Amino acid sequence: MYGELKNDLLKTIEEIREAGLYKSERVIGTPQNAAVRVGQGDEVLNFCANNYLGLADHPRLIEAAKKALDDWGFGMASVRFICGTQEPHKELERKLSEFLGTDDTILYSSCFDANGGLFETLLGAEDAIISDELNHASIIDGVRLSKAKRFRYKNRDMDDLERQLKDSADARYRMIATDGVFSMDGYLAPLDEICDLAERYNALVMVDDSHAVGFTGPTGRGTPELFGVQDRVDIVTGTLGKALGGASGGYTSGRKEIVELLRQRSRPYLFSNSLAPSITAAAIATLDMLSSSSELLTQLRSNTELFRRRMTEEGFDLLPGEHPIIPVMIGDAAEAARLADLLLDQGIYVIGFSYPVVPHGKARIRTQMSAAHTTEDVNRAVDAFVAARAKM
Repeated sequence: MYGELKNDLLKTIEEIREAGLYKSERVIGTPQNAAVRVGQGDEVLNFCANNYLGLADHPRLIEAAKKALDDWGFGMASVRFICGTQEPHKELERKLSEFLGTDDTILYSSCFDANGGLFETLLGAEDAIISDELNHASIIDGVRLSKAKRFRYKNRDMDDLERQLKDSADARYRMIATDGVFSMDGYLAPLDEICDLAERYNALVMVDDSHAVGFTGPTGRGTPELFGVQDRVDIVTGTLGKALGGASGGYTSGRKEIVELLRQRSRPYLFSNSLAPSITAAAIATLDMLSSSSELLTQLRSNTELFRRRMTEEGFDLLPGEHPIIPVMIGDAAEAARLADLLLDQGIYVIGFSYPVVPHGKARIRTQMSAAHTTEDVNRAVDAFVAARAKM
């Protein structure tokens, strides 16, 4: 039987290659940082990681993780409700709740799991979920696992959201689900307007803030803080694998009763091992750093403004915004891949994004700023884009 399947798989893989959509994985030979070595080559500047605050190789986090290995061991070898809960897990949940301004928080092995275990736990066939069309795959998959009715509205289109709320009026409970930041574009969800509609039509609001928590908003508390709706959002999910340390782990934070039910019924939580103690301790150290200083936020915002300004002056087509995700629009998938290769030759590590990650004809180089970048790094990246473009 596998022989037939193998032939079909090989054919599909070849079609992906011919379309210029094959995604090769470059091996990094150093810790994740602003500068990395790709393969056996020289060090290059890294402008494609989600290392927003530059903490993935920060000495303070490494020290916290090492100490946790000595104090708490390597792994839990169990799920939370059996014998997989240590004091650091509870401390991290408390600190996340304090940081986000929520009632309670529950940890997961990833935000993908947090989203996957959310909707089916809370909502049933009598309910409805109204989801932004560009939501992350984890929200899409989580919604599919639920028996709730599904409605979809156009990206950040409040008129369409209102139409979907009207069309779902017969549901027992309704939940609006949105990314806080849409990661392919760097666009922000208008949470103030979403909350206004939710209150008008008696709906819950859920936000995946993975690409915002730690650095968006006046003190880095995320898009709810930015839009002044922290007390109006019912559920926030997020990751520890981007700004908050860059390793792995996720969470759901929000209303006390919601979190309590998730502990009893959420399948990814009940059937997945607890976060490793080293990751838990490093995340606690991250929150302590963010609560005591705004230096990293200031550096990240400065780098973002500089790159956007200089790239615009050089005539590149950037999607508008203020987020550290800065897509450089190319259009053709093969050209985006070629530009990424030319930039690597110039010492700048970026990746070309194409279908199915983004729509056909919308291929791009999605650059991402980090607080670990210096002003010199950012200027060097812009100069490399100019030089690479001349060779296209």
